[in-house]
Amino acid sequence: MSVTEFLRQRAVEVAVAGSYSLPRWYDCEGKLRTFACRTKRVSPFRMIVDVPVVGKVGERVTSYFQDFGEFQCTISATLKSGFLMELEMTRARRAWMSEKLTWLEKKQKDDSVQELRRDARFVPQVSHTFLTLADGSSHSCFIIDASTAGVAISCEYDPAVGTPLAVGACVGRVVRKFDNGFAVKFAEKQSRDDLIRLIVRTPLLQSA
Repeated sequence: MSVTEFLRQRAVEVAVAGSYSLPRWYDCEGKLRTFACRTKRVSPFRMIVDVPVVGKVGERVTSYFQDFGEFQCTISATLKSGFLMELEMTRARRAWMSEKLTWLEKKQKDDSVQELRRDARFVPQVSHTFLTLADGSSHSCFIIDASTAGVAISCEYDPAVGTPLAVGACVGRVVRKFDNGFAVKFAEKQSRDDLIRLIVRTPLLQSA
């Protein structure tokens, strides 16, 4: 199915954090790599996900989402920074998925659901930005979540712990690695009001 056709179907615009793996993407130890992703539009049959590494039409994808669980999927269409996945599941699970989406849609409209901690991690509306390394090279990356102290990143580039870099205009250092990416601690704590403006930037010259 094309993205245009899916946009005409009944679906829920919802951002749910997840992870995915693509065939033939391995790390230096020969293990299959996983990347972070986030849903943008979901139905019980298919979903559009925002991703750091776009697969190819027809490729099989294994994915996992916090609110939905694990899926075996096939990419049916690609976008600049994401793809449309066809979900494989039983009729019973599809019915459960429909009920879950109805609940999530209602939750989105609940004004009582608010972020209470000023410095808590949050998911920015803009998912993509660039890393700049000490040698001036840049790499596109996916923002998993952020706080005033740092940011979690998923990226094709795989830096070592201790690597100095800038996320947008915020200078920091890689302090931890995890299955889907790595954490960057800022050299200076940022203002929550300025954070998105600073970390979401377009490089003058992309070299990666």
